[in-house]
Amino acid sequence: MPAGELTVIVPVYNEQDSLSRFKQEMDKFIDQSSIPVKVLFVDDGSSDNSLEYIQTICADSDKYGYISFQQNMGLSTALKAGIDQADGEWIGYIDADLQTSPSDFLLFLPFIDEYDLVIGHRHLRKDPPVKKISSLIANAFRRAVLKDGVRDTGCPLKIMKASTAKQIPFFNGMHRFIPALVQTTGGRVREIPVQHFQRMEGSSKYKLLNRLIHPFLDTLAVYWIKKRTIRYRMRKKTDKR
Repeated sequence: MPAGELTVIVPVYNEQDSLSRFKQEMDKFIDQSSIPVKVLFVDDGSSDNSLEYIQTICADSDKYGYISFQQNMGLSTALKAGIDQADGEWIGYIDADLQTSPSDFLLFLPFIDEYDLVIGHRHLRKDPPVKKISSLIANAFRRAVLKDGVRDTGCPLKIMKASTAKQIPFFNGMHRFIPALVQTTGGRVREIPVQHFQRMEGSSKYKLLNRLIHPFLDTLAVYWIKKRTIRYRMRKKTDKR
């Protein structure tokens, strides 16, 4: 099994109703994990009582910490801030809405030494039809253009090597393309089937505009990045210092 510490980043935007249950489920994973786990909430300028719930959770356990934005900045910025603050060898990501389970991280741990990114595949999604269809279209277009070989790039269940996470380029919308961006660094990606659940509390933050139009434009931007990224392998170098 891998050695080192895992920091799990949890972006939060108006998820006050799910946070108590989220901590219960995350504690189960922490107790079963073969490596030490810390959790870093990133409050993305919530306008409800999410920050107060987060502060209570963090006050009761040294396994939990948080940072908070003055205003809503979006998921990509929340992930960037979390990665900047994380100091473990591994960086995880999960949403606070519990549509994916922290316990499924246990399926990832045997692979995180071998791969630079391990990502979930929500093979039995419990989303409304419109959400599933829009994701199906966006994923098909992305795979055709980027050829990243990933079926479900938007699954909010990921573990990356910290060294890889800190190399990938960040921009608004990059959270949809983490596997392709990891591949631009020469990283290896493994996809694993995970559970998926209906949203029990709160509401989705994504509408048709940012499920189809924005991903379409961002896919073209990532295609440009992949084509223009400089990568090389040295054949030989002098032994002189």
